[in-house]
Amino acid sequence: MKGKADIKLAITTVILVIFGVIMVYSASMYSAQYNYGNKYFFMYKQILGGVLGIAAMILLSFVDYHVLEKLKYPILGVSFALLILVFVPGIGIESYGAKRWINFPFFSMQASEVAKFGFIIFAASYIAKNHKKMTSFVTLLPVLAVGGAICVLIILEPNMSITLCMIMLMFVMLYIGGARIKHFFVMALPVLALVPVLILIEPYRLKRLLAFIDPWQSPLGEGYQLIQSFYSLGSGGLFGLGLFNSRQKYMFLPFSESDFIFSIIGEELGLIGAIVVIAVFAFMIFRAILIAQKAPDRFGCFLAGGMAAIIAIQALINIAVVTGSIPPTGLPLPFVSAGSTSLIVFCSGVGILQSISLRSHDSVVALRFFAGHKSIKALAKKQKRNRGGGNRKVEQEK
Repeated sequence: MKGKADIKLAITTVILVIFGVIMVYSASMYSAQYNYGNKYFFMYKQILGGVLGIAAMILLSFVDYHVLEKLKYPILGVSFALLILVFVPGIGIESYGAKRWINFPFFSMQASEVAKFGFIIFAASYIAKNHKKMTSFVTLLPVLAVGGAICVLIILEPNMSITLCMIMLMFVMLYIGGARIKHFFVMALPVLALVPVLILIEPYRLKRLLAFIDPWQSPLGEGYQLIQSFYSLGSGGLFGLGLFNSRQKYMFLPFSESDFIFSIIGEELGLIGAIVVIAVFAFMIFRAILIAQKAPDRFGCFLAGGMAAIIAIQALINIAVVTGSIPPTGLPLPFVSAGSTSLIVFCSGVGILQSISLRSHDSVVALRFFAGHKSIKALAKKQKRNRGGGNRKVEQEK
C-alpha cells in the first residue's frame, strides 16, 4: 500500500454517526416510550448499527478494493436476490402498504440499500473496462439495463424515493464515465414519459404531489407531515430551541427519527446547526472526490466517484423533501437517520473509500468531471518533473 488513510474522512464519519445516535434519541424518546415502553429503543438500535458500521468501515479499509471488482457479479446477484425476496410471503415485511424489508431470524434489512452499492461496484467495473467506448450509446446499454432492472424491482415495492435515487446515481455514473450530453436527453425521454404513469397507477402519489403544491389544502391528510416539518424548521429560528427540546417530536411529526430527522435538527439546533450539518456532508463528499482524483486506477476512480455521488444524492433528496423543495418521499439522511441497514451500508462505503485511499499514489486517473481541477493539474506537473523515476505515469481521461 503506497497511500495513507484519509483521517479527515474517518473522523467526519465517526462524528456523523455519533451525532446521529444523539439526534435519533432526541427525536424518538417520546414515541419510543409510547410505542415500546422504552425511550431508548431506537437509540439502542442506532448504537448497534453504528458499532457494526464502524467495524465494517475499518475491516473494508484493509481489504483490497479490487476484490470487489472480482466479486461484482456475485454481489450484483445477491442484490437482485434480496430485492426479489422482499416479495416472498413470510420473508418480506409489509409496512405502510409497501414491502421494503426482509425479515431474517435475528434481524431485518432493507434490500434496496444493498442494491444501490451493488450497482455502483458493477457500474464502476464496467465503465473502467469500457472507458474508451463510453461515447457510444450502445456501450451504455448494459449499465442502463442493470440499473433499470433494479429500478423496476424497487418501484414494485413500491419505493419511489430509492427509485429516484437510483436513476440519479445511474446518470451520474454514466456522466463521470464519459457519456455524451446528448445521450442523457435520449435517456431522459422514457423516464419523463413514465413519471405521469407511475403517479396515476398509485393514487397516493398524486395526493402527495398535490400536497407538495399546496399542503394546506389537506392539513390533516397528505399535507400533514410537510406542514409539521415546516413548523419544526420554522420554530427553530436561528439558533434552535436547544438539544432535546423539540416540540414536534411529541407525536406531531411522523417519522421524526428517520426520514424527517433533519426537521428536528433544524428545530433543536436552528438554522446555524442545519447549515453546519450540510457543511459536514459537503466536506465528506469533497474528501470522497479527492480520493477519486488520486485513485491508482480507473476502477478505483469510478468506484470512489460513485460513493461520493450516492452520499450527495441521498443527502440532497432528504433535505429537499423536509424543506418542501420536492414532493414528499421517504429516504433516510445518510449516517444520521434511524435505520441500521442504511447506517452499516454507508459506513461500509466509507471503508471502501479508505481502501482506495490506502492504495493510492501520485498516479492520477482523472474523471471527466474533475479533469480541469487544479489539484489534477498540479499532480500532472509534479509527475512531469519527476518523470525520470520511471515508475509513475499520469493518465488523464477526457
